[in-house]
Amino acid sequence: MPDASDDVMGVITERIEERFQMPLADLRRAVTAAPDANPEATDVVHWHGLLAQTQQALDTAEDALVQALGAQPPEVLDDSVMELAHQVNAAVASRDGRAMVVNYLLDPNAPGKRGPGVWRGTSAAARRAPALPTAAPTLPRTPATPARGAVR
Repeated sequence: MPDASDDVMGVITERIEERFQMPLADLRRAVTAAPDANPEATDVVHWHGLLAQTQQALDTAEDALVQALGAQPPEVLDDSVMELAHQVNAAVASRDGRAMVVNYLLDPNAPGKRGPGVWRGTSAAARRAPALPTAAPTLPRTPATPARGAVR
């Protein structure tokens, strides 16, 4: 039965290979040879490497937890076992966060990747203009009228 971690890494690796139309090992070599040639590929390879490191840390933490659980009766969980469980939870959160970053980088329709804006590659001239008029509003020159029921 395949491990869930293999599924996560396998699915993401498959998406990367589909997006760039080459095996991940070849993409890594291409990015290493010319990191500025395709910034998108460079980012994806970088984050995939971080994801792989986190997955390895998760696997190590899970193995340590399983070993600690096997050495104790299931009714008694001491602080060291609970600490290992917290490490596994933290590693899962980190792995999932990095997987989300890779998925975001691979999605051309992700929020923030379409339309004009500083973070979306708009020209410098377009960024300098204010988004809305910045002049102070003009107030009408009418005498103030007392509110209903106000005593003068």
